[in-house]
Amino acid sequence: MPLIRIRDVKDGITETYYKGKVLNEYVIHKDDILLGMDGEFNLARWKSEDALLNQRVCRISTKDSKIVLDDFLFHVLRPLFKNIENRIQGSTVKHLSAKIIQSIQFPVPPLEIQHEIVRVLDRFTLLSEELTEELTEELTARRKQYEFYRDKLLTFNQNIDWLSIKDVCKEISSGGTPSSNKREYYGGNIPWLRTQEVDWKDIHDTEIKITQAGYDNSSAKWIPENCVIVAMYGATAAKAAINKIPLTTNQACCNLYVDEKIALYRYVYHWLCKEYLNLKALGQGSQSNINAGTIRNYKIAVPPLDVQERIVNVLDNFDAVCSDLGIELPEEIEKRQQQYEFYRDKLLTFDLSSTTISQTDRQTDIQTDRQTECIIKLYK
Repeated sequence: MPLIRIRDVKDGITETYYKGKVLNEYVIHKDDILLGMDGEFNLARWKSEDALLNQRVCRISTKDSKIVLDDFLFHVLRPLFKNIENRIQGSTVKHLSAKIIQSIQFPVPPLEIQHEIVRVLDRFTLLSEELTEELTEELTARRKQYEFYRDKLLTFNQNIDWLSIKDVCKEISSGGTPSSNKREYYGGNIPWLRTQEVDWKDIHDTEIKITQAGYDNSSAKWIPENCVIVAMYGATAAKAAINKIPLTTNQACCNLYVDEKIALYRYVYHWLCKEYLNLKALGQGSQSNINAGTIRNYKIAVPPLDVQERIVNVLDNFDAVCSDLGIELPEEIEKRQQQYEFYRDKLLTFDLSSTTISQTDRQTDIQTDRQTECIIKLYK
């Protein structure tokens, strides 16, 4: 049976399964309200088939729908849990206790007003979901179009030179990682790239910076801009990226300083994108880790530079469209979310004389099984 972990709450789907005896009271159904109690306190409706609660995931529902609608509860509690999350300080991973949940108070307008609030806010949610689906489909179509033309343009007959990656590079290098036990090695101004940031894109900045001391006391090395960087380990193994600034990398990055007298760096990049699955298949272990030798000796078709340039121009145009849509998608989602939050806050702002429900003012039924799953129900 599908098993819901904290990371699954927001997306509403899971890839984890449980085999064993199942108690019906811990079975989640489509549209049930779930809350993650660690990390980000995400409150979301379950979107998939019946599944089983895991530890630190709560189902929240009203006992009496004549007093509080489940859908109203969903909209009113989301900002409250986010406010609690933002107030918790001094913890690497934030935790939400049943005691905190029981202390939450919220206004309860008459049912007809609850219905109207739900109708308006559900409409905003639906519009946002439709827009997200539309933009995602457009992005998927453009990526497939890029891949189609890329595979066509990078398929050659026998009358062409085939070289190893090392033959088209001036230098191939990797980097290093400063000791994580030395706080003085981090927080500087030297860009330091990790493989999780290598994901078929241009890199204009890095998530982590190191200090000169961190650089001096590690194997990290500077590489010039416009190198083709291939991830060797981890979830992004065999993926490629291009650094648009000089930077340093960790040891899991294979950095190709391409000799542009032989091959254009953008051409090498597109070739490696095309060969991703083939290169990844040469890896070892559960994450298909590859080594620098595999990349160095990997074959690449090398047409004349003018042909490479024409291929790059075509593929870069498709790539730019995909990149623009990739940027537009989260921006549009953020705008719709802000619009939803604006109207939600307006609709859920009531006069102080409104009825307020507190979990501590009601009988609260909290059941925790062996895995500490908890189901919280609000009672009159």
